[in-house]
This record gives sequence, C-alpha cells and structure tokens, in this order.
Amino acid sequence: MKKTIIALLCLAVSLPIYATDTVTVYSARKEHLIKPLFDAYTEKTGVQIRYITDKAGPLLARLKAEGTNTPADILMTVDAGNLWQAAESGVLSQVESEVLNKNVPAHLRDPDNQWFGLSIRARTIVYSTDRVNPEELTTYEDLADPKWKGRLCLRTSKKVYNQSLVAMMITRHGEEKTRQIIEGWVANLATQPFSNDTKTMQAIAAGQCDAGIVNTYYFGRLQQKDPDVKLALFWPNQDSTGVHVNISGAGITKNAKNRDAAIKLLEWLSSEEAQQKFAALNMEYPVNPAVAPDAVVSAWGNFKGDDLNVAQAGKLQTQAIKLMDRAGYR
Repeated sequence: MKKTIIALLCLAVSLPIYATDTVTVYSARKEHLIKPLFDAYTEKTGVQIRYITDKAGPLLARLKAEGTNTPADILMTVDAGNLWQAAESGVLSQVESEVLNKNVPAHLRDPDNQWFGLSIRARTIVYSTDRVNPEELTTYEDLADPKWKGRLCLRTSKKVYNQSLVAMMITRHGEEKTRQIIEGWVANLATQPFSNDTKTMQAIAAGQCDAGIVNTYYFGRLQQKDPDVKLALFWPNQDSTGVHVNISGAGITKNAKNRDAAIKLLEWLSSEEAQQKFAALNMEYPVNPAVAPDAVVSAWGNFKGDDLNVAQAGKLQTQAIKLMDRAGYR
C-alpha cells in the first residue's frame, strides 16, 4: 500500500502542473488556422483547448452578454481595430508578461497590454504585370493621381481592413488630406468596389482595371490556385511611412477562469517554436522578429512596414468610416 502511494506521488510530481487545465478560446480565426497549433500545444503540455469560432462582432457581443459567466479565457481575432474595440468594451484584461513584451514589438500590441499581435498582415498594392510598369507605382496616396483614372479597383469600404488603412492614414495626414486622397481613389475607380480582395484581384487579372489594394495572403491563395496569374505585389511608401500592416492577435478575457494557463498559451503562440507555423498557415508574417517568414511569403520580397502603433486603427475607426462615406467610398 505504502509503495503504491509513493508511486502515485512520484507520478503526480512528474506531470505538468497544468496537465488537467482546459483553456477556452473564442476565435474569429477559422478552425483550420488554429487547430494545428492548439493540437501541437496540447501534445506538448497536456493542456486541453476548447474553442468556438465565429466572426469578431458576434464573439464580442457574446463576451459582453455572458459577463462574469463567460467560459472564455482568450479572445482571438483579426485586425487591431477589432481588438481595440474589445479592450474598449471592457472584456479584456491587462497582462504583464516579459515573454510577450519580448516577442511582440511594441507597435504590434496594445499600449496597455490588453492584447498582443500574433501575426502580421500587410495590406499592399497588387498590379497587372501586363499593363503596369512597377516604376509607375510609388505610394497609396499616389493612387489618387489622375493618371490612374479608370485603372483602379478596390474592395468595399465596409470591410475593417480598409477602415484600418484609412484610420492609419488619418493619423499620418489628418482628416482633410486623407479625405482628398480617398476622393481621388473614388474618382479613379474602374468599377464599383468589390465585396472581397479575391474578386478585386480577379478583376485586375481580367483587364477590368490595372491595380488595387489587398492583403498579401489573399494574393498568396490566388497564386497557389493559379501560379501563372499575371499579377504582382508592390511595396508602397518605402521612402516614407512604409507599408500598412495590421495583425491577428489575442487577449486574455477579463473574466477568464483559467487565466494563468491562458497566458502560458499566449506566450507559447508568440514563441519561435510556434510563430512560423502560426503565420504560415495563413501566409502571413511572424510577429516575432526572430522568426523568418515561410518560404512562399519570403518570395514576395522584403519591405519596410509602418511603425505606428496599430491601436490607432481602432481609435480612429469611427472617423475613418465617416470620412470614407463623405468621400463617396462605399
């Protein structure tokens, strides 16, 4: 009997102290982009991860409605604008973590450490290699020049990606100059804005227009389906503000039941071990500067990214939406 008790005690000591923990994640990232990471973490630590996937808006509404009864320990979503809204809504909590502060650059996390970027997404210019000399391209702002009249395609302004881009432009240029730029974009449109980036690129490839603005991973997906597609990426604003970048990221919920285990998971997702896989699953860029991008992503070339704190995308989102409406960008 005594030997059995000793054996059980030894076994308990040898197991990770969090082996029986379960972390619950509300995720706006689709299952195929998170499940491989969560499975790897469970295998490594024994921590079970439950997750619910939905769009950012419904997940935030659910968190607010559940209040202290929420099972969610982590909110994971895309775009700093959505993360900023979550923090402003009071559903996230401040996290003091040397690991996260080391792995996530300051401009890619909340100034109050309520959320942290986990991958970088660049929103850049895509163009027809048949009809555009890349020397014609310079900046986002230059797409408002009359030389692009009838040559520009854009995604709808209703998507948060474009709202964040315009919010960052407001930070750089002020509202008046940004409105003039957006009005120039609208004047140069070859057709009404499209519902998504893929349709925007397909229109360019089909000759409906010559250039547009897209998230790079959409280009990567299209390139995988059609390796011969006659489109290429251009990195704008390299002599000034840099390419507009945003993030996918996560924060610990205010009412997390398993806070310590949730922080450990977030720290691991920012680590060198997890970062390349996290970014590569969606053809994004690692947020951890010590990690190189996936080979497919690296093939698109290097660029200087905007170093403004991405929280500005949320702070000025309302102004950006109103500005785009006034400029006729629908």
